[in-house]
Formats: sequence, C-alpha cells, structure tokens
Amino acid sequence: MASNQSLRSNYTVAKPDVMGSLRDDDIELKSDDLSVLPVNPREQVRILRKMDWHLLPFVTVFFLLSFLDRANIGNATVAGMATDLKLTGFKYNIAAAVFFIPYSFAEVPSNIILKLLRPSRWIPSIMVTWGIVMTLMCLVNSYQSLVIARVFLGLTEAGLYPGINYYICLWYPRSERSKRIAIFFSAASVAVAFGGLLAYGIERMNGIGGLYGWQWMFCLEGIVTVLVAVFSFFYMQDYPETANFLTEPERSYIIDVLKHDSNSLSSLFDAQFVWQAMKDYKTYVQILIYLGLLVPGYAIALFSPTIINELGYSAANAQLLSVPPFVAGAIATIIVGIHSDKHNLRGPYIIGGALVSLVGYILLYCSVKPGPSYVGVCLAAAGNYPTVAVILAWAGSNAGGDLKRGVVLAMVIGISNLGGVCSSFIYIDPPRFHVGHGTNMGFLSLSIIMSIFAMWNYNRLNRKKEAQCLAENIGDDRIHEFKDMGDASPLFRYTI
Repeated sequence: MASNQSLRSNYTVAKPDVMGSLRDDDIELKSDDLSVLPVNPREQVRILRKMDWHLLPFVTVFFLLSFLDRANIGNATVAGMATDLKLTGFKYNIAAAVFFIPYSFAEVPSNIILKLLRPSRWIPSIMVTWGIVMTLMCLVNSYQSLVIARVFLGLTEAGLYPGINYYICLWYPRSERSKRIAIFFSAASVAVAFGGLLAYGIERMNGIGGLYGWQWMFCLEGIVTVLVAVFSFFYMQDYPETANFLTEPERSYIIDVLKHDSNSLSSLFDAQFVWQAMKDYKTYVQILIYLGLLVPGYAIALFSPTIINELGYSAANAQLLSVPPFVAGAIATIIVGIHSDKHNLRGPYIIGGALVSLVGYILLYCSVKPGPSYVGVCLAAAGNYPTVAVILAWAGSNAGGDLKRGVVLAMVIGISNLGGVCSSFIYIDPPRFHVGHGTNMGFLSLSIIMSIFAMWNYNRLNRKKEAQCLAENIGDDRIHEFKDMGDASPLFRYTI
C-alpha cells in the first residue's frame, strides 16, 4: 500500500451536509495525474472485496424485499385472494398491471433526487414508504382497494431499482459492475422462490386476528421492509469519498480508479446531461433490449404459481414447485455476471440467456405433459434472469458521466417496466396459455435482434473514435477538453 500512501495528499474531500449529496464537484483533485494507482492485483481484489462486504448485503436485501413485495400478489392469488375478493375476468390482471404505470414514470425523477441527496437518506426513505403501503395492504377487502393499494405500491417502490443500479455505478468501475449487479439482482429470483416458501407457511395463519392467510403475507412482508429500512438509515454507506470503512489510501485508490474509468467526464448536476440521455438513440436501443427481457421475466414471476397449478398440481404444491426454477435463476445470474465481467462482454451473454429462455417457452407452448412443461418453466426462469443484470450493466457502462448514467438507467428501467403491464394481460387462456407463451417468445426474439444491432453499432462507434484519435492526435493529455461530452467523447470506448 506504499504506492497508495503517496497519493494521500492528492484529494481534498468536503463533508456532506445532513441531507445534501457529496458530488464530484465537492472533491478537489490537486493533481492532474489520472493514471491508475500501481496497486498489485491481489491488493486490488482485497479492496474490492472489502467494498463488497460493506455494500452488497444492503442492496441485495433491499432488492429482495422489493421484488418480494411486488410479486407476492401471484402467491396471494393462489392462496385464496382471487376467491375472497371475487377477482373474476381481468380483475387480477388489472390489479397486477396498475403497479407498473406509476412505477415507470417515477423512476427518472427519483434518480435525479438521488443525485441531489445522499443514498443513505433517499433509498431508506423509499423503503419506509413502500413498506408502510405493503403492511396496510393487509386491510384490503375488495377489488377496488387492491387496485388503489397496488398503484401506491408502484409509486413508492419506483426509485429503488434504478437507484441501486446508479449506486453501484458510483462505487465500481465499469469492468466490475456486472457481477455486482448480478449478485443483487439474483435476489429477484430468490425473492420469487422465497415467496413461494413463505406463502406455503403463512397460509397456515389463515383466520388468525380475523385475517386471511394472504392478508398476513402482505402484513408480515411489509413490516420486515420497514424494519430493514430503519436499520439502513444508520449503517448504509454513501460514497467512496465518505466511506468510513476504507482507509485514506484505499479511498484515494478507488477515487482515482473511478475518475480514470470515467475518462474524467463531468459529474456536475447540469440539465444538459439530462438532455444528452433523452436525445441519445442508443438509450432507446437499450430500452428495447430490456423490454424484450422484462415482459417474459415479469410474466414468469407473476404467473409461475398459476402456470404450475394449471399443470395439474394442487395450490400448495404449486407454491412449493415455484421455488426450484427461481433458485436456478439466482445461481445462473451470479455465474453469468462473473463471466460477463471476466470477459468484459455484455451482448453475447444477453443473447445466450435469451435463447435458453426461448427454448423454455417453446417447451411450454408445445408440451401437453406436466414434466416437460415444468422443465420449460425452469429454463424460462434460468435463462431470463441472468440477462437482466447484464443489460443493466451494459446500459450503465455505455452512458458517459454520472448524471447522464443515472438518467439513462432510470429511463431504461422505467420505460421498459411498462412491459409489466403487458405481462399482466397475456396469461388469459388456461390451461395451455398459448397467448402468454407465444408473446414471451416474440419479446425474447426482439431482445436478441436488438442486442445484435447494439453490438454491431458499439463496435462501429469504437472504430470511428479510434480513427478520430489517430487522425487528430487526441490522447489522455487532452482529456479535460471533452469532459462535458459524455460518451460522445472521442476517448470514451463502449463495452460490446
């Protein structure tokens, strides 16, 4: 760490106010040397692992609770909610769908607020509000009250997912993000699996306190969310610059790596970077890729208990049999995330996962026997879930500058999540569900096609920038000339 010690004097870090954000403009870089510190690989890994142990448990638990609370409506339906609330016709589909409308539109404003406030204040605040909504959903006693509750749940939960992705980008260089996003996103698979186990147990509380078993699901899961949020107010870290678990040389090293990784692009809060994100056609390519993955992803999360139930299994066994596909999804998510970072590739892993999921839906579409159909459910989940972590790492890595990255991630997640509305209405023809499976096959094909285009386009732009740097003699010595250009900077290179 001697090399780190020599750069202690290179940074002056301002202290954040109680609610304010410590942004990069609060950090005065006293040296123009942006070369990465000469830390040996073992020491590099040690620092990253130290960060992992202090950051990832928080964001993983946050996202697990988030996905558990949004997807438990599927378990509640099988547990008797559909009968008790008389959810006939499209009523369940509408109740599932309304969540995604406020959820989608609140994500960009939430990430902008996160840029202005400290993560340890904004993210736990989001959790407290949606935890209260979730807890109060135990009082739902009609279709109308269920719809209203789901609207408020979508509104209050909106900022967490894009916020966590943005938070990861504030701590890790681009080549290290996919595996970290994969680790916390694997919580989505665990949440669906765990939700099935919880539902199996909580159903036995039916009648206690005058509540149905499915009402106890909402109540207990909401209370846990609030308790975790209160704890995180005091223990969640904000930024590398203020991390009390890092030594001063370690902080200097991480700050230097992040600045080098971002090509010293501006991190100031300026409206021009919001417009850069909104006007960039590459943002909309990423939205289409993510949309093609989210529709089948939400469909399998919302309807897997119903699909398995329609294969001929009892409601209780359907809850339990919904666990293995998502355990497989969680394991595959982490494995794919690690290898995606190792090879610094995103597109091929998205295409590969989408193809596996496509095979699963083809099995579900064609098979009439429970055995092969259940294998199809497992393949659909195990192939789809790993791709989501990779696409978010891809979108974040290829957006230059902190604010643009935050807006791009919020746009990709927010607009694509409108696909959840579609997911809520496609499983309408039991027991074979041809409409649902066929729709998912189409969206996965869209994702594959757009991923191929994105890979070709990023490769084309990288070659163009290399030629420009060669022709105009552009090197790192001119890096500050392009700090406001975002990823349009000739020195910025896109991940394929």
